[in-house]
Amino acid sequence: MITDVLVVGIGGQGVMTAAEAIARAALEAGYEATKTEVTGMSQRGGVVCSQVRIGERIEASEIRPGTARLLIAFEAAEGLRWSHYLAPEGCALLDPWRAVPPVVSSGVHQYPADPAEELRAANRRVHEIDARGIAERLGDARLANSVMLGAAASSLPFAAQKLRNQVLRRFGRGEIAAQNAAAFDAGRAFAP
Repeated sequence: MITDVLVVGIGGQGVMTAAEAIARAALEAGYEATKTEVTGMSQRGGVVCSQVRIGERIEASEIRPGTARLLIAFEAAEGLRWSHYLAPEGCALLDPWRAVPPVVSSGVHQYPADPAEELRAANRRVHEIDARGIAERLGDARLANSVMLGAAASSLPFAAQKLRNQVLRRFGRGEIAAQNAAAFDAGRAFAP
């Protein structure tokens, strides 16, 4: 069985870092894992999508539309944009935070009125998590990705502790590690 996970957001939110943590945790748990950057803009604010495939044997690295078990969206409209990748039984973990791009503020395009509701109207299972709000209460909005990973941990085919270990691996044992541990643990309370 293959578990396909799509991690999406905008540049600067840690999308690729989150996908890397998921892939490393899967490898640590004894699975094969691949990670593919489907699209990405190196500048802050650009669209970023990373795919992670986890299983006993992975033969292709890209996720086909309609097959992802889990969509982790760090930004509301990006969750909607990539929702066609979800399998019918898949689940979207969606931070309702909105990053309004210049093409919207200039009037060229419109931001979706309610991305989560549009997903539900399309018969998608959506679990909203105010990751950015939780992260801000913990003292730093940049912790939102650790909150989302904590919420996603129960939906992955390995122990949550393996993912937590990978999140913390990048930060050593200092204050930043402690903040990310608190963010991950806070996210666990919001698991679907």
